Amino acid sequence: MQHVWREGNRIALLPEATRFLPAMFEAVNQAQHYVLVELYLMESGKLASQVSDALINAAERGVEVYLLLDGYGSMGLEHHDRKRLEQAGVVLRFFNPIGFHSLARNLSRDHRKIVVVDGEIAFTGGFGAVDEFLEAWYEIALRIEGPVVADWERLFRRLWHSRLTRRAGDRQCRALPKQRTAEHYADGICGRVMSAQGYRYQAIRHSLYAQVNKANQRLWLCTPYFVPTFMLRRRLVRAARRGIDVRLLLPGSKHDHPGVRYAGQRFYQVMLKAGVRIFEFQPTFIHAKCVLADNWVSIGSCNFDHWNLHWNLEANQEIDSSAFACEVQALFERNFAASQEVDATAWAARPWGQRAREWVYGVIDGIVTRLK
Repeated sequence: MQHVWREGNRIALLPEATRFLPAMFEAVNQAQHYVLVELYLMESGKLASQVSDALINAAERGVEVYLLLDGYGSMGLEHHDRKRLEQAGVVLRFFNPIGFHSLARNLSRDHRKIVVVDGEIAFTGGFGAVDEFLEAWYEIALRIEGPVVADWERLFRRLWHSRLTRRAGDRQCRALPKQRTAEHYADGICGRVMSAQGYRYQAIRHSLYAQVNKANQRLWLCTPYFVPTFMLRRRLVRAARRGIDVRLLLPGSKHDHPGVRYAGQRFYQVMLKAGVRIFEFQPTFIHAKCVLADNWVSIGSCNFDHWNLHWNLEANQEIDSSAFACEVQALFERNFAASQEVDATAWAARPWGQRAREWVYGVIDGIVTRLK
């Protein structure tokens, strides 16, 4: 896929589920032609039921609804919930179900989050249809209008027809509807859809590296799983040493995978020594993925860790706009205020128990990394 900057977009920043879920449900409820949804996580529960209700209601009033789920991330969606969707007319497919084939193929997952309504509105972020997003996890999403919506839709359509995508039922052979054209807004901003497809195609990583290298003032990065590649670590350190305001917004003790947190903490000391500021978010587990480099913003599914970059299908929305960057800056600053900054002196004197956990999980991370 070509990654083209497009003018004329309207993009709304929607922090927290209390804002982005109602916006998504409203868009689906107002759909007139089709709804396309692609998710990594969907598990039976309160939020999955709400998502299913919205899709079923749309299908029952004549809207064509297509739901593409990752074959591993949707294993928690119970059989009766799948049947409920299918019987209502929602066309359901699964990307790369777990099977008796190569380990590498099983490790390749669709981690993207895409919602497209009528070819006019798109949503992306790090969200999924699991109950943790209702209260326990902090997430952000984007509501997108304008020419870049077509790029989000093209990503969905390409994977829908992938040889690794499987139909949920024999009867569900309905073709995708004709793609519609989004409006171009004269007062819109510049945006680009950036995708990645495992180790073969890592445009997201290369785009991030380029922005880190040319940042002039600030480089703020939020990620839930801070296990960065060597090249990213080196670039962050170099940016801090040349006087760039480099900050990391990371989860605190409220983490869904504590071992990943320990594995990432083994890099804290070299970062702090170089002048990188590290903030650990306190209220909840922060699951958002966001980068702010001067006036460039990237928000989407990619965690920027080596696992995501090597194995997963990812997609981020990039934005080049000083006004939008100001919004993201304000959001970062609110979250920094709700975080505990890691003190370099105190961290250097951390207890041996903490150091041991970093070492153990660092070894495990190294073994997993060598699976590549």
